[in-house]
Amino acid sequence: MTQSRAHNRQSRLREPAPLLTGAQAVIASLEAEGVELVFGYPGGSVLAIYDALYASPITHITARHEQGAVHEADGYARATGKVGVVLVTSGPGASNTVTGIATAYMDSVPLVIVTGQVPTTMIGTDAFQESDIMGMSMPVVKHSFLVKSAALLPETFRAAFHIARTGRPGPVLIDIPSDVAAQTLEFSYPSHIDLPSYKPTYKGNARQIKQAVAMLSGASRPVILAGGGIVSSGARAELHDLAHALNAPVVTTLMGKGALPEDDSLCFGFAGMHGSKFANQALCEADVLLACGTRFSDRVTGKPECFAKDARIIHIDIDPAEIGKVIPVDVPIVGDVRIVLAALIERLEKEEIALDTGAWLEHLRQLKARYPFERGTTALEGGLSPELVCAKLSQRLDPLASIVTTEVGQHQMWAAQLIERDVPRSFITSGGLGTMGFGFPAAIGAALGRPDKQIVCIAGDGSFQMCEQEMATAIANNTQVKVLILDNRSLGMVRQQQELFCGGRYIATKLDAVPDFVKLAEAYGWQAARVADPDDLDEALDDLLACKGPALLDVMVVRDHNVYPMVVPGACLDEALGVLDTALTADGEGEA
Repeated sequence: MTQSRAHNRQSRLREPAPLLTGAQAVIASLEAEGVELVFGYPGGSVLAIYDALYASPITHITARHEQGAVHEADGYARATGKVGVVLVTSGPGASNTVTGIATAYMDSVPLVIVTGQVPTTMIGTDAFQESDIMGMSMPVVKHSFLVKSAALLPETFRAAFHIARTGRPGPVLIDIPSDVAAQTLEFSYPSHIDLPSYKPTYKGNARQIKQAVAMLSGASRPVILAGGGIVSSGARAELHDLAHALNAPVVTTLMGKGALPEDDSLCFGFAGMHGSKFANQALCEADVLLACGTRFSDRVTGKPECFAKDARIIHIDIDPAEIGKVIPVDVPIVGDVRIVLAALIERLEKEEIALDTGAWLEHLRQLKARYPFERGTTALEGGLSPELVCAKLSQRLDPLASIVTTEVGQHQMWAAQLIERDVPRSFITSGGLGTMGFGFPAAIGAALGRPDKQIVCIAGDGSFQMCEQEMATAIANNTQVKVLILDNRSLGMVRQQQELFCGGRYIATKLDAVPDFVKLAEAYGWQAARVADPDDLDEALDDLLACKGPALLDVMVVRDHNVYPMVVPGACLDEALGVLDTALTADGEGEA
């Protein structure tokens, strides 16, 4: 039999592609991508898609608000490294997702958001529950699709997942009119997608890698700045190996926390606005700075003109738009940070480069001993010390077996300062957009994605109320989320700024009418307790972590306590306020 005849015979015997509706094709596409969970909220324009989901093995998590659904998918994605998926209806259902999408975009989190839309013939007519979600979300997505034919659904989903998870990860939106969901198509999911206009660069330029090695080889005060790109690219091992090959200190951004174990001798914590004095000083005194997977946020750099002013800077990032955007660099390297670091290590070993950094490291260790984070480790007048609470919680968490999420505010910074994280994806926070209401639903998503981990959300009383309705989602899905509220009856971070910059004129930051969080949690079926006495704190924390199912602990912390150090906007990193300096007084209590 000739090859041509054999091919024709196989073609005749091959089963025809199944005939599906557009709605069924949406679910079949998600199944083809290996999706296990979808976070969403149903509505009229996605009714057919939900009906198709009924017979699918995919589990649907019903949020209590579309913003909560996106944050839950975001937390799931950050905890697992998988793409988070959201399904919501048109109009207000779609518009309610925008804050969550922007949060994921700023922190480079891979999401695919599927929104319903009015029929194609009614788009632009101000139909019931019509909204231009494409226009609303355009600045905060990697890409968006308006699908006008069911035949395009398989390749659209293949492209969306590819774009979301590759290059610099981020959210992708697919808008599906209800008539498209009703059309039929012969379904065949593509195994490969070719996008000529989207070709991320993964391998760094060899000449620039050579320049970087030459620059590093001449350093006497090198510093590695590790950002969130280390986490998203899975470059933990390469970061560790490079740091130890150079014997160079590592400082992280807030988003890079956990990129290197915090008990590693070369880890000097996180830098920036509320970072440590010793981490910030390392950046200020460096003569060569290797920045890995960081976009040089203003919260990291302080005043750009005085950031690492004595250093020659090597910047590795997969997004070329981030290189040179904020801080001028000497050696730009576009590429995946894991691949580029591996290339740097290979060249360093080949050239047998070894740096003499003993004196530099000893200097930084002396700074670390002199300027500790810990303060207020005893009872304060008016309530518990939030630093004490975070320090005691950290002692009880296994850094390798737990994930901490935070809301946004003072508690976020205390958690970052005092809770030890030793692995990537174990500290989840909104670093770019600073979204209040993110941390609690993100904890739910993390718990659903990593049921093997202990999940603790650290929240403030203000931020927790942004998405408190998701307590229903947590209990309905029997998640093991634990919430610790640092309750200061205030919007603490804004109150602190009013104290420092507005002459103590406090407006709109006192939350005297906060709910009884214990009764609120119990109304949702949670276990809950409150602690205000320092003598009861240890037992309260132990009880919280031992609870089966979702549980909440309302911790009454001192109301007017500030989070320090603090580099005020427009200041240099070495000009932080409230630095605890143990050298000022003999008993170790003093501030610079």
